[in-house]
Amino acid sequence: MSLLTRRRLLRRAALSATAAGADRAGLAGAAAAGTAASATTVAGCDGTPDPDGDADPDGALRFPPGFGWGAATSAYQIEGAAKEDGRGESVWDTFSHTPGRTRNGDTGDVAADHYHRYAQDLDLMRDLGLRSYRFSISWPRIQADGSGRPNQRGLDFYRRLVDGLHERGIAPMATLFHWDLPQALQDTGGWENRDTAERFGDYADAVFRALGDRVPVWLTVNEPKTVVQNGYLGGHHAPGRQDPAAAYLVAHHLQLAHGLAVRALRAAGVEGRIGPALNLHPCYPADETAEAAAATRLYDGYENRLYLDSIFKGAYPEDVLADLGAESRMVRGVRDGDLKIISSPVDLLAVQYYTPIYVTGQGGTVRRWPTSEAEWQQIYPEGMYDILTRVTRDYGRVPITITENGLPCPDTLATDGTVDDTARITFLRDHFAAAHRAIRDGVPLESYHVWSLLDNFEWAEGYEQRWGLVYVDYPTQRRVLKSSAHWYRDVIRRNGL
Repeated sequence: MSLLTRRRLLRRAALSATAAGADRAGLAGAAAAGTAASATTVAGCDGTPDPDGDADPDGALRFPPGFGWGAATSAYQIEGAAKEDGRGESVWDTFSHTPGRTRNGDTGDVAADHYHRYAQDLDLMRDLGLRSYRFSISWPRIQADGSGRPNQRGLDFYRRLVDGLHERGIAPMATLFHWDLPQALQDTGGWENRDTAERFGDYADAVFRALGDRVPVWLTVNEPKTVVQNGYLGGHHAPGRQDPAAAYLVAHHLQLAHGLAVRALRAAGVEGRIGPALNLHPCYPADETAEAAAATRLYDGYENRLYLDSIFKGAYPEDVLADLGAESRMVRGVRDGDLKIISSPVDLLAVQYYTPIYVTGQGGTVRRWPTSEAEWQQIYPEGMYDILTRVTRDYGRVPITITENGLPCPDTLATDGTVDDTARITFLRDHFAAAHRAIRDGVPLESYHVWSLLDNFEWAEGYEQRWGLVYVDYPTQRRVLKSSAHWYRDVIRRNGL
C-alpha cells in the first residue's frame, strides 16, 4: 500500500459518514449549494397506483399486502447481563471499559436490561403491532471464547426470545454478528486472523442447529464496512485501531465469514433464508467536475461495491484493488476459492440506510443537507430511493429488507409522562415515502425495520443519543412509548401512510 493511499484511507475514515466526527471543511459552501428537499419532492409519489404499492384516492400510500413492518436492535446495545449465564467478554466490553473510549465512560454492562426484561419488551412489540423483529445473537453468549461447545444457557435465552416472538405473531429475524467479537479471538488477531472467519462458520453452524427450526430469516455480518472504517481506520469503535494496512484485510475476512455462514446454513439443512446486512451510502459528486466524478466512483467502491460486488458478482472491484495496491495485505490475503465462498448464493439483502455522501474532486467530502444529532448523518430521504433502485438495477431483483433506518432526537420525558419526538415522525414519514416510491418503481422491498425499538447503548456515544421508538429511563429501566411509536403503530395498522 502506497503512502498516498494510506493517507487517503485515513482521511476517508475521518470524513466518512459513519465516523463520529466528520471534517467541517467546505461546510458553509456545501450548505449554500444545497437546498433541503420538501417531503413532497422527496416522496415523488403522484398517486398513480400499481400492484406493488398503491396510492388511495385520498393520496394515502399503501404498501404491498403482508409488508413486514418491524424494528431492530442489537445484543450489546440492549441486553446487559454482561457477566451472566456463561457469557464471555467481547471486544466491546474491553473497549467500553477503557478510559476515554466512550462518552461519559458508558458501557453496555446493563444497557436496557433486555436480558431480564425481554418478556416486557416482547409485549411492547406486540402492542405496537410489529410484524417482524430484527435482533442479534451475542457470539460470546454462545461461545465465551469464540469456539468450542456452545453455551446452552445462552442458546436457551434466544430460544425463549424466539418462542415469545412466535407466540405474539412476530417473525424473528436474527443477525449472527453485530460487532461483539469474543475478546479471546481478538487476543489471537481478531478479524486480521483468517482463522476467525473459520470460527465464525462453526459458531453459525451451532446456532443454526439450535434455532434454525424457529427463525425464518438469518443475517450474517452486520455492517462489515463499519467494523473496517470505525474499528480499524478511525479507531473510535472496538477494537480501536488506526491501521489502514490491516483494515481491508479485515474487510476480506468479514466477507469470508459471511460466505462461510451461508454455506453452514445450507449444510445444516435449515430451511430459513439468509443474506448479509450492509450499510449502503449513495455517493454523489459534490460538483460537476470530472475530478469529482472520478473521485466519487472510487469512493463508492470503498463504501458500497467492495461488499456488493464480492457477494453478488464474485469479484472485488478492480479500481479499489488497484488503489490499495498489489502488495496490500488484503490483495495478498485473498486465496483461491475465497470469492466463490463469499459469493455463495443468498436469499435476500438487508440494506441499512442513514446518509448520503458528497465527494469532492480531491476525494474529501462535504455536507449538503441538514444533519441530525449524529453529526455524520445528513437527512436526505431521496438517498433511500437512490440506493434501493441502484441495488436492484446493478445486482438484480434480489429481495430486499431494510434492517436499519432512523435518527437520534433530543428526547425528554415530560411531566405528563409523554415523549414528543415529532422530528422522528417527519424523518420516518419521508423515508417511508421514498421506500414506497422505490417499490412502485420495481424494487422488491419486502420489509422495513426502524432503528431502533429501544433507546440503547449507542457505541462510542454511550447513552447520550436516543434512537428508539421507546424511551428508556435508564435509572429505573421504565419503558415509555414515544409519539413516534404511537404514530408507527398507526402506520402498521393502515399498512401505509
